[in-house]
Formats: sequence, structure tokens, C-alpha cells
Amino acid sequence: MSRLTPAVVVLLLACGSPQGQMMPGGGGGSSSAGGQGGGGGGTTGTGGGTSSAGGGSGTGGSTATGGGTGTGGGTSSTLTTIRVHYPAGAKTMWLRGEAAPLSWFDNTAMTKGANDTWEATVDVPMATFEFKPMLDDAWSKGPNYRAQRGSTVDIYPRFNTDNGRVTKLINAFHSNNLMRDRGVWAYLPASYDENTTARYPVLYMHDGQNLFDPAIAFSGEWKVDETLNQAAQDGSIREIIVIGVENTSDRIWEYTGGPPPTYGGDLYRTLLIDELKPVVDSMLRTMPGRATTGVAGSSMGGHISAYLTATRPDVFGLTGNFSTTVFIANKRLLTYVSAITNRSKVYMDVGTDNDGKSGSDELYTTYTSVGYVDGADLKYVVQQGANHSEFYWAQRLPGALQWLFGPRQ
Repeated sequence: MSRLTPAVVVLLLACGSPQGQMMPGGGGGSSSAGGQGGGGGGTTGTGGGTSSAGGGSGTGGSTATGGGTGTGGGTSSTLTTIRVHYPAGAKTMWLRGEAAPLSWFDNTAMTKGANDTWEATVDVPMATFEFKPMLDDAWSKGPNYRAQRGSTVDIYPRFNTDNGRVTKLINAFHSNNLMRDRGVWAYLPASYDENTTARYPVLYMHDGQNLFDPAIAFSGEWKVDETLNQAAQDGSIREIIVIGVENTSDRIWEYTGGPPPTYGGDLYRTLLIDELKPVVDSMLRTMPGRATTGVAGSSMGGHISAYLTATRPDVFGLTGNFSTTVFIANKRLLTYVSAITNRSKVYMDVGTDNDGKSGSDELYTTYTSVGYVDGADLKYVVQQGANHSEFYWAQRLPGALQWLFGPRQ
């Protein structure tokens, strides 16, 4: 169980210049071929985030494959292959890095292949090294990338865009099960419009009115877009799509797990999985598998999130349960959680100021009773002095997303 003080979350950026060379670091910038990298140097701390369970294909960030151990008495490969996926058009992709044959001062050529892929294979004599692509004379945005010697790394950079954008994806989405219309919002990450080769994990969040804009929020804003835009600069959270599903006047009923007519949770589950998710996956460049699909919310939104991952872990492999309402419906939620056999990755939290901590403690105990291990597939954060409000959920959101999705790799 983690404890979070209520004041300020600080992201530490470790600065340095290995071997005396200037590193481009975060902030992008541009440089003429052979010139120095853009300012900001250093590698980015991840704030303790871990990679999401099961991972996904290497899009919306980077992945490393291959690398490493020899078999049958053979030796490990020392060659590292870096593949940059980006629609460069008539421009040229170059590679720079911290150790020979790479350099932060001189370009290494990359070979253009099919499907907007650029590739270079290098023998860098370091177990782990940093690098960054350049598009003509422009550095990629965000912190440096890292590669392990002997691996194959796929990255999906951006060179022009600093922030993601929020859009009203569907003005009035109609559910044939709930017979209600509701708006659906989307946060599209910073690289989404620029790098059309990339696909992204998706987080479905309830109470969509409260996520992005205080002008339409009914009880405060989560600052989801601000959180993810900052992460796009420092690499602390992998780039993701967030789908904000608005609530209705039947919010409590819809968000209470169980079958109708007493509870609306099963019908809301059908709305998300069978009606909305296929539409989102067809409209946007998503990564639709369970390991890259999450659900999150607070209060009753935390309740329904826990219920969804307990009953449909084949769809939702990640859940964020903020200040979860446990006591409703005679604590039926605990019964569903106690029956879990296919575990999703769980983040849960609570404040100590009239925030239902005793219920969250019971929920945490129930998770551990079915095999969850704190620090492995479960994280429980208790924020001292925090009450039941978006003000504190916004404070805890960066750590939750780091835990669920991990950093940009």
C-alpha cells in the first residue's frame, strides 16, 4: 500500500551528458545536420510507473524485442536494430545517439523501407544507450529513447506537435440497451494527428463531463488532458487515447454492478463493450486488446470500473478505481471481486477525509484474497487529508496512469 501526501506531485528530470556530449533530451528543438542537439538534456524519470500487464504491439511509444541471450552455448547479438515508424514524405530520417557509431553531433543514415518505416542497425558498445531520431534537421519531441544492446526497437515519434487535443467524438450516442443518449468525448494524444502509423491503448472513463473542461463539469475537472500533455513532454506516461463517456440522470443505477431491473450495471457494461467500443475501434487507431484497454472512474465510477474488470476481464485488462463506493447494494461489489479468476491490473486509491476509506480497505483485502499482490498487479494509494472530490482525483491521476500504462519507453 502506498501513501501519498496531499500537496504536490513532483516529476524529477535527471540531467547529464554521458561522455561529455550534449544530449537532446526533452523539448525537441531543431538542429542543422552535424550541429548540437536541442536543449533540455537528460533522461526522464518515470515517477515509479510500471509497464502495463501484457503490453501490446509497439505503437504510441516504443517497444524492444529480440535482444539478448544466446542459446545452445552461442553468444548474444551485439547488433541493435532501430526502426522508426513515421510518414516522412519527401523528408529524410536520421539517427543520433550517445555512443559510437552514433553521435549527438553527426547524423547516422537510416534506410527507408515499406509502410513508412526507417531502419538502422548499429553496434553500440553499451548495455543500454540513448538515441533520438531526426527528421531532416528537427529532433523528435519528448525525452530520448533508450535501447538495450542486441534488441530490436520500434518507435513512433512526433516532430511537430506538443500537445494532444480533446474532441466531442459523438454528440449523442444512443444505446439500444439503456435507451438513452449521451455524449462521448475523446482525448487524442500528441502524436495522433501527426504520426498516422501509430496506434494507441485506450482508457474508458466515466462521468465524461468532468474530465477535460471545467465549464461543462458538474463537480470539478480531472485535468486529464493537462496530465497527458505534460506526460507527452517528459515521457512519464505512455501516449493513450481517453474516451470520456458522459453520465445521465440514471447515473447511480447505471453505475451499480448487477443485473436489471434492480441494478443497471449489466446494461451499462453492454453499452461499453458491445455498443460503444466497436464504434470507437472503427473510428480511431486503437489497440483493442485487453492488455491495452482500461476503464477508470471515481466514487460510483470506481464501483462500476471494479465491477467491469471483475466480470469482463477478457475485455478490460486495466482498471483505475478512485475513491470507490463499496457500501452500496449491500457491498455486492466485494462478492464479484472475490470471484475473480482472470486478474486485470488494478490501481485503487482513497483519501482519509470522509472518503470511504473503510470500504476501500475492504476492497483491497478482497483483491489480495484472490491472489493480487501489491506492487505487482495491484497498487493501493492512500492520500492523507484528501476528500471525495475531483480536486484530489486530479492530483492522483498521473501516478495512476503511470502505474497502469507505464512510461513512454
